[in-house]
Amino acid sequence: GGASITATSNDMQLGRGETIEDTAKVLSRFVDAIMLRANDHATLVALAHNASVPIINGLTDYNHPCQIMADLMTLEEQGRKLKDLTLCWVGDGNNVAVSFVNACAKFGYKLRISTPKGYEVSGQDVQRARAAGAQIELITNPKDACQNVDVIIADTWVSMGDLDADQRMSDLAGHQVNEDLMSCAHSDALFLHCLPAHRGEEVSAAIIDGPKSVVFDEAENRLHAQKAVLKWCLGAL
Repeated sequence: GGASITATSNDMQLGRGETIEDTAKVLSRFVDAIMLRANDHATLVALAHNASVPIINGLTDYNHPCQIMADLMTLEEQGRKLKDLTLCWVGDGNNVAVSFVNACAKFGYKLRISTPKGYEVSGQDVQRARAAGAQIELITNPKDACQNVDVIIADTWVSMGDLDADQRMSDLAGHQVNEDLMSCAHSDALFLHCLPAHRGEEVSAAIIDGPKSVVFDEAENRLHAQKAVLKWCLGAL
């Protein structure tokens, strides 16, 4: 049961200058939970502080926890025990990468991150995760980072309003996940990507469309993971 309402800022009073604080209080009178996708993480925080119903982070420029819940679910579906895995993030240290850092200590996997200079994951997040017990290595060279790992993860190089597409393409070109890089991992290693993907940029077609890729299972599991989040928020779990 239940029903959902999809609304952009132009569909609400936000588009006419209403504050996010007022929107939070109004929407809390209408619905049982709110999922927000926002370009600015501060908007999510303000919504959460002023709403009286559960707020779900659907994505912000800072992190994307709902995505990696689906990612980790996918690995478990594949028969992998998270605490036994070494994951390697390759490319831009973006919001999804931050969520893998944030979840590392809680789920017990080891994490390697390979980014070019200038595209690193927030040092503060890495430091906080390590203090909580996370095992995280920062390795610039992607081939070194991917040696004997169990999972390689990539994401698009241009997103969330990035305006320097050409520069990013040039800077990140050496961090494409292709057959050469995948060969550095264990023979049964898996490939993850939250989609949409750009073949020939962050990943080659041979990898994302090949037998090591579980990206479409991963995409489906966003549905199942979010159903579980809603049940938990509404007290059904």
